[in-house]
Amino acid sequence: MSSIPAARIGGRRPVGGTRVLSRPESIVESEHFSIRPCGPTIGAEITGLSLAEPLAAPVLGDLRRAFLDWKVLFFRDQHLTAGQHVDLARAFGEPIILPVPDKGEFPEVTRVAAGVGEPGAENVWHSDGSGDEKPSLGSILRALHVPPAGGDTLWADMAAAYDGLPEDVKERIAHLRAVHDPLTIYDGYDDVAQDREGLDMFPVSEHPIVRVHPETGQKILYVNRFYTTRILGLDDAEGAELLAFLCDQAHYPEYQVRFHWTDGAVAMWDNRSTQHYAASDYYPQTRVLERVSIAGDKPQGLRRPLAAATRRGR
Repeated sequence: MSSIPAARIGGRRPVGGTRVLSRPESIVESEHFSIRPCGPTIGAEITGLSLAEPLAAPVLGDLRRAFLDWKVLFFRDQHLTAGQHVDLARAFGEPIILPVPDKGEFPEVTRVAAGVGEPGAENVWHSDGSGDEKPSLGSILRALHVPPAGGDTLWADMAAAYDGLPEDVKERIAHLRAVHDPLTIYDGYDDVAQDREGLDMFPVSEHPIVRVHPETGQKILYVNRFYTTRILGLDDAEGAELLAFLCDQAHYPEYQVRFHWTDGAVAMWDNRSTQHYAASDYYPQTRVLERVSIAGDKPQGLRRPLAAATRRGR
């Protein structure tokens, strides 16, 4: 029997954002740049700052705070070199060398090119590398060539999505874990997929469904359709229904921000608290971007009540 009322499957109205702006177009002035929020809880455009030069400590501090506050930051007309792109990522953490064949000028740079012979394939809501034991902290994506129309990227605030869940669902998922398989994304790469026999490079990971952000303490709904394959401790039918319901939460526009790319634009996002979706609506036009990902930590879930932990220890 279904454990989620039918009215809540695809029909529940999300609560939207929890942050209140004086007006949607409010501009927040940092000492070093301006922040224009794109929505109540997610997305902000940064102006008055060049990313091509090393960022002084006070500037980087303000940028880090904006990054945590808004989860996705947008910059226009930057036109970074590949080296400047990697240096920018290094200011936020250790860049990752991903095991994919599509590389840019540096090993840390992954080229994301679509429309060249076939449409893009990133049009599924996902969080980068959630199949890894330590998924990336975040990613920085820069536009080299964009189509005249289409090719936008959307991000969903998965902390707001968690906040919008019914209380009984929050209680139900509080300490559940789910399986994330990194090989789901590499199946299209023959030279990578043949490593399936030796899974040391691509171990299946288990992560809490409710992830606690290591810096903000926000509770995040941490499942996605790209990587999450099943929920542990539930039978197949019940787990599949619950997983589908939870993945659906990223689809609500109330939790989203949408960015229209222009040549030289840069987007950087917190991979721990967001999912993203690349609209594949521009074929046969081409879209070429490059990404550098930043190393992250092992997802941590909610702490169990002390009483429950004591009972388990008896």
